[in-house]
Amino acid sequence: MKNWDKTFIEITKLIAEHSTCVRKQVGALIVKDKRIVSTGYNGVPSGLKHCNKFFTASNLKEPDFYNKHGDFSKKFELHAEQNAILFAGKVYTSCEGATLYTTLSPCSDCCKLIAGAGIKRVVYCEEYDRDTAGIDLLKQLGIEVIQVAD
Repeated sequence: MKNWDKTFIEITKLIAEHSTCVRKQVGALIVKDKRIVSTGYNGVPSGLKHCNKFFTASNLKEPDFYNKHGDFSKKFELHAEQNAILFAGKVYTSCEGATLYTTLSPCSDCCKLIAGAGIKRVVYCEEYDRDTAGIDLLKQLGIEVIQVAD
């Protein structure tokens, strides 16, 4: 039988394809009792202009792209984990005791939300190269953290 963690990571990869971010497409799922209760991907809140309307793949080659994109992202974008937790709240679904699956290890800010939402387990695929402190925070809080290889 296929491992459930790998199954849900594969689904997060499909969800990530809906991201409108040109730098990094990230997907997240919140799962309870082997049932998906919420999904999320990184992007802007409804009603705002998406990242891919400001930037294109050709912008990636520009020397100041990462600074410009970083400023845009900090100001407008929601992370996949944030969107999944927010959606669960919209549909009155508790995250207490759930597992969060994500294609990219969560940043420190998302880890604070994960802990606050009562999520007890985080499974991710790729390690976030700019912020690994979040994983340390989750472990310090007693939240189980697992990296699943591609």
